Amino acid sequence: MEAVFAITLGIMAASGVYLLLRARIFPVVMGLTLLSYAVNLFIFAMGRLGTGVPAVIGKSTEYGDPLPQALVLTAIVIGFAMTAFVLVLALRGLGELRTDHVDGQERRK
Repeated sequence: MEAVFAITLGIMAASGVYLLLRARIFPVVMGLTLLSYAVNLFIFAMGRLGTGVPAVIGKSTEYGDPLPQALVLTAIVIGFAMTAFVLVLALRGLGELRTDHVDGQERRK
């Protein structure tokens, strides 16, 4: 199961980086979002998730580590705010430059 999870994270991170390297605004925003999801899953997996383990300390000898859960929750909120900010910047650039290329220059074929 760990190998499948690692391969999934690798594919998500590689897809996010690939989309970040595109020259259009929408793929860049999607790449940032996908890379953010991959990092969140990585942090969450570092908490050594266990099935049937209570999240409350003191109820059992083993418990789920709350720190990765808190970090991922904070990262989700920050990622949402970052995505909203990047979308506003993209729309502003689209309105001012009249192109959806990231560098503002239309590529000629």
